Amino acid sequence: MSIDELFEFRHQAFLGDLLNGVIPQFSMAQGPVVVQRAGMKLLLLPLLLTSAALADEGFTFKITTEPPTIQVDLDGTPFTTFATDSKVPYMAPLRSASGAVLTRHWPMDDSFKGEERDHPHHRGFWMSHGNVNGHDFWAWQFGKDPKIELQKSRTGKDSFTVDLAWTADGKTQLTEERTYSFKKIDDKTTMIDFVSKLTAADEDATFGDTKEGFFAIRVDRTLRLKGKQAKGHIADSEGRKDQETWGKRSKWVAFTGPDEKDEPAVIAFFDHPSNLRFPTWWHARDYGLLAANPFGIHDFEAKKDKHLGDHVLKKGESMTFRYGVVIHHGSLESAKLADRWTDFSKTR
Repeated sequence: MSIDELFEFRHQAFLGDLLNGVIPQFSMAQGPVVVQRAGMKLLLLPLLLTSAALADEGFTFKITTEPPTIQVDLDGTPFTTFATDSKVPYMAPLRSASGAVLTRHWPMDDSFKGEERDHPHHRGFWMSHGNVNGHDFWAWQFGKDPKIELQKSRTGKDSFTVDLAWTADGKTQLTEERTYSFKKIDDKTTMIDFVSKLTAADEDATFGDTKEGFFAIRVDRTLRLKGKQAKGHIADSEGRKDQETWGKRSKWVAFTGPDEKDEPAVIAFFDHPSNLRFPTWWHARDYGLLAANPFGIHDFEAKKDKHLGDHVLKKGESMTFRYGVVIHHGSLESAKLADRWTDFSKTR
């Protein structure tokens, strides 16, 4: 390796650690080196850096602009990506510790042939709602309103935050500050802490009563209960299974089964005690959709009042939602979801 190459390698590693809040620790085992470039002494660097500086340990973020994306890597390996190439931002694919993809492949990968091509608005995991002031942010269509647009983003230590605008009919219905925080619990378990602050912008915002929402994921084909290659099951915190979980209230719901490598996997959503109408209702479908939905009461409980679950935010008012996503390589029992949820419920 030339001096120039050595400099570039160390310089990038050093800056990358600083940007991610890591203070590099140096080993002076072989003494310092003076790197000189363009006639300038730039920095004294040791020949050997500890793994904190050289290895891509923990969570790191790579931002691109066309279209805006944030790639999330774990220990130097792709974990997921925040994408904005649709009307509603989403994260996909979600990978387990084995590298298996636990979210559906299509329509993000149009060449993938192993899945049914239904519900093109079901992408990875996302948040949207089917009735905000009468506008459908759930079953969106390209070329039409409404849409959820990225305004800006910023990264922190093991987290990033995006500012979003929910727009329709030339108006901003909602503004949103959304933070994704990432934690590696152990070698087989990763968790995402999702916090969304929604604010009524140009006018009052009414979240209508509909099952089409709210915090959602579409899982891969093998984790489903129905369809080709389906071998999965659904479980919730109250001991219900499979179709029994639809429209019921619980603290958490999980899809479990073999992943695309035919190894055991679990992906679970946690509701938080601070959320509106905790414990929430769950739109858990046998074809692989899972959504936490505090608004769809008349649908879930078969009530006649179609506005029973409506919730109004006055102009300028805000409400915050917090959800957890657990990705586990292993069985439902080894995922320890009850214990994980108890820990999650104490977060503020």
